[in-house]
Amino acid sequence: MLEKLAEIEQVGLATLAEIADEAALNQWKVTHLGRSSAIMDLFKNMGEVSKEERGAVGREANQVKQALEAALTQKMAALREVALRRSLSQERLDVTLPGRAIPRGRLHPVTQTLREIYRVFADMGFQVYRSREVETDEFNFQLLNFPPHHPAREMQDSFYIQSQEERGDNPILLRTHTSPGQIRAMREYSAENPENPPPVRIILPGMCYRYEQVSARYESQFTQVEGLAVGRNITFSNLKGTLSDFARRMFGQNVRARFRASHFPFTEPSAEMDIECFLCGGEGCAVCKSTGWLEILGCGMVHPTVLKNGGYDPERYTGFAFGMGPERITMLRRKIEDIRYFWANDLRFLEQF
Repeated sequence: MLEKLAEIEQVGLATLAEIADEAALNQWKVTHLGRSSAIMDLFKNMGEVSKEERGAVGREANQVKQALEAALTQKMAALREVALRRSLSQERLDVTLPGRAIPRGRLHPVTQTLREIYRVFADMGFQVYRSREVETDEFNFQLLNFPPHHPAREMQDSFYIQSQEERGDNPILLRTHTSPGQIRAMREYSAENPENPPPVRIILPGMCYRYEQVSARYESQFTQVEGLAVGRNITFSNLKGTLSDFARRMFGQNVRARFRASHFPFTEPSAEMDIECFLCGGEGCAVCKSTGWLEILGCGMVHPTVLKNGGYDPERYTGFAFGMGPERITMLRRKIEDIRYFWANDLRFLEQF
């Protein structure tokens, strides 16, 4: 048996020395170290060896197997070294070929618009205030002058969240607008000095959620930027001047904008601001519903009840608020026809920005 092991090793090493490519090397590995190889058959039949010889034969068999494996590793490294040298000597690198551009990530188009909005309002003295996306009905509706069963709630079909506890008229939901942040911000500011709270000038960006019929103009999730200014002697003229200046900075000095009377429970009086549709030049298209205008925000003077719920005395303080949709602003600036493109994650669309 020991003589057979010596023969297996000798034949294996001799045939290995003659191999000149990796394909033949792989075949050698199957023949001399595979499951059906002579050395593996010997291991399988070790039980037929007498007890006196079994120890010596086992040790020798292991040594032969290890020797063949070591020789295989060495031969493989040698073949790869030969292939590398051949490649370096025969192939040439054309340094005149143009380089390949490294693919880089970029900001989402809505994020780009948001940062531009931040910059414009920062120049006007507004600070960014973050508020939560999961809200209670109290903050999302009731403190904003939407009492339970108020008909205006039908404008904002909501995603309610199941709770283990019974919450009655104050369930939990995904916020339908960023306006709940108004109450939280005012209460935070007024807590510093309840008798004489400081003025407020903030914007509140974030994602909102509504059970909408998805179309070219509406999505079930979208971003909003809320604005709030509270202080003494703030008037509707201040609101109109602020938003008109914002429109000029975002869309150019010659932009056409208009204000229309509207109604929101948390502002009085209320208005909506439109920008001339850049896609059709005001002539009418599917995006602007053939009106030539596209609404970009709602606004108004903060309702006295909302001021009071936020900790500000409506007899001494006034304020204005507004809420805008960055997606619609991006559609205007980039001439995009369908709001659904923003959250479809289609790289063909996103890589254009």
